[in-house]
This record gives sequence, C-alpha cells and structure tokens, in this order.
Amino acid sequence: MGYEHLSVSTVNHVMRVTLDRPEVLNAINVKMHEELQMAFDDFAMDDNKWVCVVIGAGDRAFCAGSDLKAIARNEGPTSYPKNGYAGLIERYDLDKPVIAAVDGIAVGGGFEVALACDIILATRRSVFGLPEPLIGRMALGGGVHRLARQIGLKQAMGMILGSESVGAQKALDMGIVTDLIEDGEIETAINSWVTKILKCAPLSVRASKQAVLMGLDEASLEEALKKQTDYPAFVKMISSSDADEGPLAFAQKRAPDWKGR
Repeated sequence: MGYEHLSVSTVNHVMRVTLDRPEVLNAINVKMHEELQMAFDDFAMDDNKWVCVVIGAGDRAFCAGSDLKAIARNEGPTSYPKNGYAGLIERYDLDKPVIAAVDGIAVGGGFEVALACDIILATRRSVFGLPEPLIGRMALGGGVHRLARQIGLKQAMGMILGSESVGAQKALDMGIVTDLIEDGEIETAINSWVTKILKCAPLSVRASKQAVLMGLDEASLEEALKKQTDYPAFVKMISSSDADEGPLAFAQKRAPDWKGR
C-alpha cells in the first residue's frame, strides 16, 4: 500500500506509522486523515501485527494538529474518516497496544492522537497542549474528553480553558506521559518498550487492555470483576494455544514461543 504523507513499515510484529510532513510540523491534511484511517485499519485487521508505534518525521514535532493553512484555503475536511480524527480517536474496539513516540511539538490534534494511544513516550524537549480556543475553535478530536478522564478535571480544565501548553516534565507529573526520555534517546526508548510488550503473549496484552477500558465503563469495581471473564478478548485469550504455551514454557524453563492464536 502506497502512502503520500505517511511512512509505514512492519518488522517483527511491530508496525511503525511515521507522520511524514516535517515541513509543516507533520500537520494533518485531508489526505493524511485518509491514509491514517487505512494504516490503522491495516493494523487492526492483521493478526501478525501486534504493536503499533506512531511517531513524527523530522526533529521538531510529533504533530502540530490540523493543517490550518489548508483549512484557511478551504481545503480542510468536511468530515473525518470512519474512525474519527486521524482514523484513530474513535477506534474504540482496538485492543492492540499503540505507542505514541513524541519528540517535539504535540499540540491540538497531534496531542489528541497521542491521548488516543495507550502509552506516551516523550523526550524532554516535547510540548503538549490544546490551543484551539486561541483560534476560535475547540478540541473536538477527543482532547477535552480524554484529557479530563486521564489526568483529572482541575488539571485538565487548566490546560483546556487557558490553552496552556506544558513541557514534558510537567506532562509526566500530571500523568499525561508514561515515560520521560532524554533528548536523542527516543529510538532507544521505543525499542525498550516494544521489547517489554513482545515478551508478553499478544492475546493476553489485548485482553488486558480491553479489560482496563471496558472495566472503567462498568458501574463499579464489583461489576468489572464480575464481567471481566466475559469480555471478548478474554474469551479468545483463554481458549488460545498461547494460553497453553505460557505454562508449558515456564515448566520447561524456556522462553515462550507466542503465536498470537
């Protein structure tokens, strides 16, 4: 599959999606929205792709959000793809892990893409924010909702109502960032996190992610505990060959050979 504004590759079950418009800080235009929908569709449907890493090209930005110059030229999208902004923010059934590797600016829709990922890695020079009110807009790509749910109401309100951007250290302190990385070490961090995840059974990872997210929607902790073994990803995991492989490998004192089935 050919892409104009993305670079997509897969190695050892890891799909890497690079936002590739560095000349405009990887801002998202209509074509990139369409391509991201296709790329995430491919990741979701391919059983041999277990982890996705999203990163920005160049050394200045992860993503500066929507391409405002294109919007000013009336080239903005009249609607977003099937799964929302960037083909990701309304992809509620994606149980595979997605890592945002942020090195530089992640604001507006770029921040919303990162918030829709499961893990956010950020170099110290990275900056996060939702500046939409400064241009008479609102963060409709899930930003106002995910931020409040992920870091708490008062901290989120401070960023949203004041259009305040924060550096990586503060983002870590607020609970936005999973891991703070020294500048220049983003690739090392990506490899470290991918290695951790790939050591685990892929279906167990998916079942765990689904249980966390679906459990948060249950009425209580009690309900979440009652229902967790009925969640689809758990049902698939527990009847898989990998569920047998894990204990067998442990008993034989060897590394497990995960198949993802």
